[in-house]
Amino acid sequence: MSQLSGVPILILKEGTERKTGKDAQKNNIAAAIAVAEAVRTTLGPKGMDKMLVDSLGDVTITNDGATILDTIDVEHPAAKMIVEVAKTQDDKVGDGTTTSVVIAGELLNLAQELMEQSVHPTIIFRGYRKALVKSKEILKKLATPIDINNKEILKKVAETSMNSKLIGGVKSHFAQIAVDAISLIKELRGAHIIIDMDQIQIIKKEGKSLLDSKIIDGIIVDKEVVHPMMPKSVKNAKIALINSSLEIEKTEIDAEIRVQTPDQINQFLEEEANMLRKKVNKLKTIGVNVVFCQKGVDDKAQNFLAQENIITVRRVKKSDMEKLARATNAKIVNNLFDITSDDLGNAGKVEEKKIGDDNMIFVSECADPKAVSILIRAGIEHVVDEAERMINDALHVVKAAIENPYILAGGGASEIELAKLLRTFASSIGGREQLAIEIYANALESIPKTLVENAGYNPVDLLVELRSKHESDDGGHFGINIEEGKPDNMMDLGVIEPLSILSQAIQSATEVSSMILKIDDVIAASGLSKKGED
Repeated sequence: MSQLSGVPILILKEGTERKTGKDAQKNNIAAAIAVAEAVRTTLGPKGMDKMLVDSLGDVTITNDGATILDTIDVEHPAAKMIVEVAKTQDDKVGDGTTTSVVIAGELLNLAQELMEQSVHPTIIFRGYRKALVKSKEILKKLATPIDINNKEILKKVAETSMNSKLIGGVKSHFAQIAVDAISLIKELRGAHIIIDMDQIQIIKKEGKSLLDSKIIDGIIVDKEVVHPMMPKSVKNAKIALINSSLEIEKTEIDAEIRVQTPDQINQFLEEEANMLRKKVNKLKTIGVNVVFCQKGVDDKAQNFLAQENIITVRRVKKSDMEKLARATNAKIVNNLFDITSDDLGNAGKVEEKKIGDDNMIFVSECADPKAVSILIRAGIEHVVDEAERMINDALHVVKAAIENPYILAGGGASEIELAKLLRTFASSIGGREQLAIEIYANALESIPKTLVENAGYNPVDLLVELRSKHESDDGGHFGINIEEGKPDNMMDLGVIEPLSILSQAIQSATEVSSMILKIDDVIAASGLSKKGED
């Protein structure tokens, strides 16, 4: 509403709520901090878990930041922006979601304190941008290059990502699975290594223990053979992938066949059988002993295939067909009569196995599979789901370490060292922007502080010790040894993370906090105003 010569002028629709200036900023910052606090206690190996219950009563127990923020129903617009940070972090590098959200929350919290001292948000924003640019420069210098073929280093990277998970006790087993899976599917295209995560199939089945989870050097197809007389296992498999039906195809136009004698009926049925037999003979002639068909398989065709001891699976999903082609080096054929021996795929073994209550086809022992499967087993559904989240994190950090082969010390070591160097940089800037860069450094220290708090130790004492270590020339790798409650060399302990994880975390946190700080006017439509306040 505005005033003109004492007469009110309505600009916004009736019922619209508007908050401006400090009220809008405080409201947004408070909402964002509330989201950050919700996941703060989950950070680190000693972090707590959250129980999430949806509207249908389904329960999820996890400490995975991305899962928590994706599951909870956030209404406030500023809080939704923090949730988007976690999604961006998860999409780009697959880990570090909690770290990015905690840093964002602390950047906003400390910025609010500066604003109360009459520092303008634009100055804070400029200081944060300078701190981000300098941080990326420093992190590159702190990072250690690695050999992407060194599986021991990659395994340590994967283990570090799983330290904080609910089922971290089997992290070594799952880390090995993650490293093996990524190593099998990575491809060198020109000068770049390409890792397509869609080529890793994850199958979850309840029953047995987590240690029974394994990687299959091939593909698992959640189907069973079409005929009971077909063999259940074949070695040295010659595999045909067919994108057409093994059935008598209907004519495209309506036709009428008049049958006058029983012999003609028999001739008609025999001709249908002969057509199907020709298709089966074509497969047998080129040495096929396993068929995966994307469409249907006629009953008569099933009998003929069973007589030839050809394992046949029908109505296979398109995505599974594509993975089978990459795993076995087969070609998907649209016209069965065009198939040749060059179109066939190879696998050391194709076998039907009963997993839990279901029969599944295992295509394994492939020579050079560019698509693989991971079978996750656990006693109960909640553990199976958490194991899936854990292996996903591990796969993504290994991918990140290979694509950008640099690592940093974990356990808060890199954040403490980065904060120390940023404070030195801040003194060279001067003015009020220096204050913004200094609180940026303080926000980075919220990570080791939170790790210590979640482990039940005194954060003041440990952080003082840690800073003291970092003042020495060789102390840059010292972080928090959570098990013993003291500073320790993280590189020696094997607590390491890819450079891209922390780099992306601070970038995402800086961008969202800067965006929220620059908002000084919130105009909420009448239907959204209450939601925005809650």
